Amino acid sequence: MPTPLPAAYAWLDAEPGPRLLKEFLKIFGTAEDLGPGSNPTILDWARSIGLDRVYRDDATAWCGLALAYVAGQAGWDNAPRGNALMARNWQAWGNPADTPMLGDVLVFWRGARNGFQGHVGVYVGEDDSAFHVLGGNQDDRVSIKRLGRDRLLQARRCPWRINQPANVRRVRLAANGRLSQNEG
Repeated sequence: MPTPLPAAYAWLDAEPGPRLLKEFLKIFGTAEDLGPGSNPTILDWARSIGLDRVYRDDATAWCGLALAYVAGQAGWDNAPRGNALMARNWQAWGNPADTPMLGDVLVFWRGARNGFQGHVGVYVGEDDSAFHVLGGNQDDRVSIKRLGRDRLLQARRCPWRINQPANVRRVRLAANGRLSQNEG
């Protein structure tokens, strides 16, 4: 049984798309196993997209893995620059988006703006100081967190083959909860 969305985000269940968002919502609540073991579901994601030889433990950052899994489920390319596990590689996926909107992939810096670490997730909304991001490895689970606008490196939009879904839009939300500082 899927984990229900928090009340502030329950409206997402009624959204008809984009498919990338809908696929991500299906895995909402999936969490790392505490202790020395790994969640077999997360390891199955790696196996299903051919990354099980390099991804063997859910203690390793898995935001890129979660996005690669749902991108594949949605029928999109799921190996930007040949390595979906590196969050910053998602800056090469899809098409650039000047204004982030529902279902866009958001790539953030982590550690240092010019460093190699990053975080990646999907836009579900925004407030004055943050983007509300559906992503993996946020407090060790698939969840929705607020990430500061100043950390955004790039927004990327699905490369629609026909037409962009009509519900792809900016979504204004209340600033609820603390800003996430380190998703790794």
